[in-house]
Amino acid sequence: MEQVKGNLMLLLTALIWGSAFVAQSVGMDYVGPFTFNAARNLLATGVLVPVVLAFGGKSQGSLWQRLKPDGVTLKGGLCCGLIMGIASNLQQVGLSMTTAGKAGFVTALYIILVPILGRFLGRTVRKILLLCVPMSLVGFYLLCVKGDFTVSFGDFLVFCCAVFFALHILFVDHFLRKGASGVRVAWIQFAMTCLLSALGALVWERVPAGGLGSALWGARWSLLYTSVLSSGVAYTLQIIGQKYTEPTTATLIMSLESVFAVLSGWLFLGEVMDFREIVGCVLVFVAVLLAQL
Repeated sequence: MEQVKGNLMLLLTALIWGSAFVAQSVGMDYVGPFTFNAARNLLATGVLVPVVLAFGGKSQGSLWQRLKPDGVTLKGGLCCGLIMGIASNLQQVGLSMTTAGKAGFVTALYIILVPILGRFLGRTVRKILLLCVPMSLVGFYLLCVKGDFTVSFGDFLVFCCAVFFALHILFVDHFLRKGASGVRVAWIQFAMTCLLSALGALVWERVPAGGLGSALWGARWSLLYTSVLSSGVAYTLQIIGQKYTEPTTATLIMSLESVFAVLSGWLFLGEVMDFREIVGCVLVFVAVLLAQL
């Protein structure tokens, strides 16, 4: 019964994360990608405070004493936040140039990139990846490469985002092995991503004609969905769900995020893929599943 409960929690997590691509896309009707990410991660930092208090392991002392990270956690949060800030902004800018469905599947390539990049850290690469890598490349080709053998700049940015998300997972794993607090690392990295996004907005974006406050208010539902549900609720569900689910099964369930991204894009944004792109999605998804077996 507990395993079923855990699986349902992780399935809901994948649904929230997949549909968040739609919210991210809609939010940029009102504000630029860097401004959206800055506001989203500022809210997410606040939303994660009760998660840290609930799962951070400190039940005594003042609020700051219960939130305060140790040295390893602080270093981990800052390093992971730097990488996450680059990845999430690449994804957000890419989303302004491509569809939510495509972005979901291209981002999912990080699952295959993790063991490949891990090879440079001395980790063993399993033989199944010899099948997964070419399969995912063919899928990416069908999904993103046009008739004139070009890849749109938006798709390219999302692919770069997948590379940085893969690096992010390796860095998180590295610091957790050193004893860092997982929920505090997440909390710090959201704050770090907010800072990087705000700097990007100052450099590359202009204040909207009607004022920043008015624009953010227009994007409020997208911001609330991505910060409260995608960051706060889904992250908590992942923590609880993984307690009852074997790691490989957990990853397989959460990889459905890419499928939910396509379905949400079709349902809410009217995005439609042609046969070639659907075949590309299927190949990427099968490669991602095989990589976990």
